[in-house]
Amino acid sequence: MAMFRITPSLWEKIHHFASFPQTGVSLQQMVLFGQNPSQGTLLRASQFLLEELPVRLAHRVKELDQLPHNLSAMPSINKVKDWYAQSFEELISFPPIKLPKHIRDSFVAAPAETTALPESTLNPSLSYLSEDYPVGGGGSGLGIVATPKNGHGNGNGSAGNGAKRRIPMERRYYANTSGIEWPPEVSEYNRRFTKTLEAIKRRHDPTVTTVAQGVLEWKRSSNARNINLDVQHWLDRFYMSRIGIRFLIGQHIALNTLQPHPDYVGIICTRSNVHDIIQEAIENARFVCEEHYAMFKGPPVQLICPNDLHFAYVPGHLSHICFELLKNSLRAVVERYGHDSETFPPIKVIAVEGKEDITIKISDEGGGIARSAIPLIWTYMYTTMEGQNIDQDFQASDFKAPMAGFGYGLPLSRLYARYFGGDLRLISMDGFGTDVYIHLNRLSSNREPLP
Repeated sequence: MAMFRITPSLWEKIHHFASFPQTGVSLQQMVLFGQNPSQGTLLRASQFLLEELPVRLAHRVKELDQLPHNLSAMPSINKVKDWYAQSFEELISFPPIKLPKHIRDSFVAAPAETTALPESTLNPSLSYLSEDYPVGGGGSGLGIVATPKNGHGNGNGSAGNGAKRRIPMERRYYANTSGIEWPPEVSEYNRRFTKTLEAIKRRHDPTVTTVAQGVLEWKRSSNARNINLDVQHWLDRFYMSRIGIRFLIGQHIALNTLQPHPDYVGIICTRSNVHDIIQEAIENARFVCEEHYAMFKGPPVQLICPNDLHFAYVPGHLSHICFELLKNSLRAVVERYGHDSETFPPIKVIAVEGKEDITIKISDEGGGIARSAIPLIWTYMYTTMEGQNIDQDFQASDFKAPMAGFGYGLPLSRLYARYFGGDLRLISMDGFGTDVYIHLNRLSSNREPLP
C-alpha cells in the first residue's frame, strides 16, 4: 500500500478548516436527535458530520505537526498525522448529494417547537484541558458564519481570538424532515457515507498504541525519564479529542446499521444498568487477573449497587473505566498478599445515585500508593509493572490494548469519565489501600470538552 503524503494544497485546506471552532454535543442532544431516525434525519446528521469531523481532524493534524521537544519528528507520530490527514481528505472530497428543490428547502425551514434540541451546558472538564491552550478551532460548509475579532462563541462552539464562528449545533443538527417522501438517492448517500466512516474508524483503531509508541521513541531519542508537563497536557487533549471523534462516528454508524432497540439510540443506552455493567467488568477483570497470575481464584469483589440503578450513558465507556480500575485494584491486592495466598481481603465496589451524579467507589486493601507517587499515576507511560513494552506492530483499539503495563489505564479512564461531565478521583492510604471515585453526570446535559 502506498504511503499517504500531505500535499501543499491539502495543508492549505487543513489550516483553513482549523480556523473554525469545533461544535460540542451532549448526550441529551444525541438521544433526542437519534430517536426514530428517518432517512432525512440521517442525511442531516451526515451533513453535520461532513462539516464537523474535518474541523476536528484538521485541529489534530495541525497540532501533531507542531508538537514541542521534537515530538513531531518521531516516525509513529508522523504515521498518526498521515492517518488524520488522509481521513480529512476523504471527508472533504466526499461527493455531495443532489436533491430536489423542495427537499433542500425543508432542510433550512425552521423546525417545529416539539423537535427543538435542548441547549447543552459547559463541561467542567474544559478547565482541565484548556489551561494552556484556548478552546477553539474548525468548520466548513453551511454552518459557518464570520465573527468579529473580539467575538465570543456561545452554545456549543467557542470562537475567540479571531477564530471564525459557526452556527450553533442546535440549529444545524436538526431538520424539519417529517412528512417528506425521500428519494432513493438519500438512502444510497447515507449508505455510502456510513461505509466511508467505517473505513475511517478502522484506520484509526491503533491510534492510542501508535501515539504511545511515538512517545516511547521520543523518550529514547532524548533520554527522557519522564514526560514533560506540556507533553502530558497534549496527550490529554489529543486523546479526549479522539474519544469525541470516535463517539460521533460510532453513533452515526450505529444509527444507520443497527436494528432499532427500545433502550438504545445508536451506541447510547437510555437505561444503562449500572449494576450489570459493573458486574460484567468485575468478572472480566477477575478473569484477566487469574490468567495473568495463573491463579485458581483471584481476590473477591463485593458489589453494593441497586439492581435498578440506570441512566443514559454509553455502556462501553463505563465498562472500560470500571474494568481498568478493577484490574489495578486486583493487581495491588495480589502483589501485596502473594498470588499463592489462600485468602485475600475483598475489593468493595459501591454505586449510588445523587441529584447530579452517579458515583462509584472502588476500595481495595492493596497497600496504597506513596504520597509522592500520587501525581505520577495520572502521567502517561508511568507504570509499576516491570518489563512491559509496546510491540512495534501492535494493532488494537482502546478497549483491546494491553493497558496494564504501559501506563495508560488511569489517565485514559479519567478522560472517558470527564468526556460527558464526570470525573475520576483517587485517595490513597499508604500502607493500607486505595479508594477511587468515579463521578458520572446523570443529567446528560454537559457537552463534550473539545480542546
